[in-house]
Amino acid sequence: MTAARAPRLVEAILDWRWTGFLARLALVGAYLLGGIVKASDWTAAVAEQAHFGMHPPAVWAALTIAIEIVGPLLILSGRLVWLGAGMLGVFTLFAANTANAFWAMPAGQERFMATNTFFEHLGLIGGFVLAAMVTELDARRA
Repeated sequence: MTAARAPRLVEAILDWRWTGFLARLALVGAYLLGGIVKASDWTAAVAEQAHFGMHPPAVWAALTIAIEIVGPLLILSGRLVWLGAGMLGVFTLFAANTANAFWAMPAGQERFMATNTFFEHLGLIGGFVLAAMVTELDARRA
């Protein structure tokens, strides 16, 4: 069974040289911005880690900043995408478990929102896997 071809407009968009980069930027943009904001306000970055019970908070803040800047830059550069995607995927899973532990919350609006956010983060992890897969497939074809 063969897949139906996409409409010409869709093919043109997918073939446009900037589509891949813009898609990767959309995937990692929030992480890159988060890392830059945290790096520019160290006190708030440390306080955020303390809020989530991470000790020592300064170490976790530094690690978070490094991951949120290095991971996206690897993905955007097209080099070692698997590493950047892996960094952000593991980080996202860890953060989702820490900040959105809906299973430990009583029923209500807060649990509802945490559940949605948790599963949205799983979707981001899937996006990182797909970014790494596409890059690997492109490298094999070249």
